[in-house]
Amino acid sequence: MDIYINLRRTGKFVLLAMCDAEILGKTLKQGNIVFCVREKFYKGSLVSLEEAIDLIHQSTVVNMVGQKIVNKAIEEGLVHPEAVLKIEGIPHAQIIRL
Repeated sequence: MDIYINLRRTGKFVLLAMCDAEILGKTLKQGNIVFCVREKFYKGSLVSLEEAIDLIHQSTVVNMVGQKIVNKAIEEGLVHPEAVLKIEGIPHAQIIRL
């Protein structure tokens, strides 16, 4: 199991927060950017990379951070590489489907 996922449903919207397990709880800093990979937001179930990708397909809003999950989302064609923000070398991406 590699990825923490936290799935929240609000009406017709499904918010999926996900991060690589090894960066949960870390604070990433680069220039004026301070990004906290907070347990309160990201920690839920621990799942495999493949399960995490399946959940992306079922979600309307996805917030992901980490090499494994973001690179796999790019590989699967779910995220464009130019839409990825790197903070301290760690990729962060979002998907929004309305």
